[in-house]
Amino acid sequence: QVQLMESGGGLVQAGGSLRLSCAASGSISSINSMGWYRQAPGKVRELVAIITSGGSTKYVDSVKGRFTISRDSAKNTVYLQMTSLKPDDTAVYYCTAAGGLGWPEDYWGQGTQVTVSS
Repeated sequence: QVQLMESGGGLVQAGGSLRLSCAASGSISSINSMGWYRQAPGKVRELVAIITSGGSTKYVDSVKGRFTISRDSAKNTVYLQMTSLKPDDTAVYYCTAAGGLGWPEDYWGQGTQVTVSS
């Protein structure tokens, strides 16, 4: 089993920045890709960013150029640096991991709230 613990959420004004962190513990060696999902009230959950074990990254179009996902394997931690935040970025952000090939949806953190005020 893998446990994921997010931190770094909070309230920020539009145009501001936040960095989310996700510490992984447990069966770390089984983790392949990792990612960040978000879900806003009344909206469908969406994959925001993904990073593979090799370091390749992908982003949803709405955050390209503003968000950066990174991974520190030595610390078993993945980060999401968010800049130029918009009110539409307000959501609960979840750290996720894949236990094998495929989308990182096998393991989920409890989520951290990000609120962007206008």
